[in-house]
Amino acid sequence: VDRKKDMIISGGFNVYPKEIETALESHPCVLEAAVIGRPDPEWGETAVAVIVLKRDAERPEFENIMEFLRGKLAGYKLPRGGIFFAVELPRNAAGKVLKRELREIYGVRR
Repeated sequence: VDRKKDMIISGGFNVYPKEIETALESHPCVLEAAVIGRPDPEWGETAVAVIVLKRDAERPEFENIMEFLRGKLAGYKLPRGGIFFAVELPRNAAGKVLKRELREIYGVRR
């Protein structure tokens, strides 16, 4: 269960970022991932993924990641808003990912 303010509503469906993050982190190249919502004129919101790759992993193409996720997630849960790659995710002193900062860094406004 995610925090309510982090939930993404896409096409009338509730999308929990943690579910997408877990699916992304099962990819062999992905060390960790964070998912945020981006406004979308057609769907209301769409998911955007920020990925940190494992050391020495080759950066996969967008379509390769999407194909990997299609077998794990429903179509409306896919990060169609984009996939960004980062060296690390911003965290607070307790180690929690700061999604507010991710929204600022990647220009996602709610």
